[in-house]
Amino acid sequence: MVELKPIMVFDQPFTAVTVKLPQTNLMAIYNDKGYIMCGALDVALLNEKLADRNIIAGRAVGVRTIEQLLEAPLESVTIGAERLGIMKGMSGREALLKMI
Repeated sequence: MVELKPIMVFDQPFTAVTVKLPQTNLMAIYNDKGYIMCGALDVALLNEKLADRNIIAGRAVGVRTIEQLLEAPLESVTIGAERLGIMKGMSGREALLKMI
């Protein structure tokens, strides 16, 4: 099952996506600039193979809900995210603020 829902973060619109799979869920929150995602995101791949695309993304591990994704510290971020001021350790919510 795939669930899409609009959410507001700092009074700004984002979209939350949850893909329910056997034994796990995939989750992301995004806008037209970038996204944060659960542990399934391969930041190394984005940095190594797709660096020319300047992808703005962050990864949080151990999250099971969209609310946890907003609150969890980012375990890793892309080079494009770093350029925008998004750093490892900041919360998902703080990272999304930088994407506004």
